[in-house]
Amino acid sequence: MIDTLDGKKILIIIGGGIAAYKCLDLIRRLKDRGVKIQSILTKGGEQFVTPLAVSSLTERKVYQDLFSLNDEAEMGHIKLSRDNELILVAPATADLMAKMATGIADNLATTTLLASTKPIMIAPTMNSQMWDHPATQHNLTVLKERGTLVISPAAGDLACGEVGTGRLAEVENIIEEIESFFLSNSNLALQGKKITITAGPTHEAIDPVRYIVNHSSGKQGYAIAEALYREGAEITLISGPTNLNVSLGIKKVNVISAREMMSATEKSLPADVVICVAAVTDWYIKNRAVQKIKKQKEGLPSLELSENPDILKTIATHKSNRPPLVIGFAAESENLIEYAKEKLNSKRCDWIVANDISGEVMGGENNQVHIITSKLAEKWPDMKKTDVAVKLTKKIVYFFKEK
Repeated sequence: MIDTLDGKKILIIIGGGIAAYKCLDLIRRLKDRGVKIQSILTKGGEQFVTPLAVSSLTERKVYQDLFSLNDEAEMGHIKLSRDNELILVAPATADLMAKMATGIADNLATTTLLASTKPIMIAPTMNSQMWDHPATQHNLTVLKERGTLVISPAAGDLACGEVGTGRLAEVENIIEEIESFFLSNSNLALQGKKITITAGPTHEAIDPVRYIVNHSSGKQGYAIAEALYREGAEITLISGPTNLNVSLGIKKVNVISAREMMSATEKSLPADVVICVAAVTDWYIKNRAVQKIKKQKEGLPSLELSENPDILKTIATHKSNRPPLVIGFAAESENLIEYAKEKLNSKRCDWIVANDISGEVMGGENNQVHIITSKLAEKWPDMKKTDVAVKLTKKIVYFFKEK
């Protein structure tokens, strides 16, 4: 099953206290689960972990100074406070909690917290006497009343040599709390929707060892399947031969030829959406050899080609099970918009995602596409195929909200 934290965006504010070193392990584990992390390191936090260590793990810049012009130009505190789905303060010292409760904004961390409209979670750590002090407990009550999520400190040996409540919660417990937050606040916009996606190439056999094929890694189709699955859709991924893995919750149907892909796609109906991403070979070998064709001394073997079924057009014109939304892909090396519009009309689908293959799109990590409909031609910037998938998913979500 897909990781519930994969793709989530979290801002971690690292407060002072010797327990700050645990944040390095926390960041590493969250990154391993696909979380996108930004970080603010307070002056106190700098005494225990270095900016270099934090940035090495997050693979992003560490923000420290409210009055740094570079920091403000690159990522102002307002943007930092709102670009993430959750803000985690760990360790949350007594001082940080007091400033949060009273609205003091005298550094980048407290200013960001005060400017945020996103959920805030704190993991307090301090001496047990400080934790039990009425002032701290009052601040804790104020923060809870405002909706701040609190990961209670653990009891045990403290850094000061005393024993009591005040230890930073274990990394495993912090991750469990984060996971619980996202599970309880998940908004699966496509839950209940059935979506079929074709991906990868198709192979058309010449003989038992040779075949004709279109270039395709399958990366874009698989990324779209994963993005839609994260929104709760029931996914059937019909894939030609690739080396890619898929989440266990996605139903994957492996095929080789275009005719097998056509059959599997029709069997997946009825569906709410069909997205034809696969690079389907246009022809198959009608006189396919049963045995390996041996090299001839003179002349070349004669291959009789026959046209493969048009999967996109068949689904878009299906008489009994035409999905509400049919999306095709158009890979073109020239006249991108013109050919994409022609394909939209001839195939009678709803959208065409057109991509220029004159660069290194085939097999690469990035893609630049245009979304063509009967009403518009929308150009998207060059971005990772995973980001194209997320952006297309949002467009599909909007389509159903408007219906």
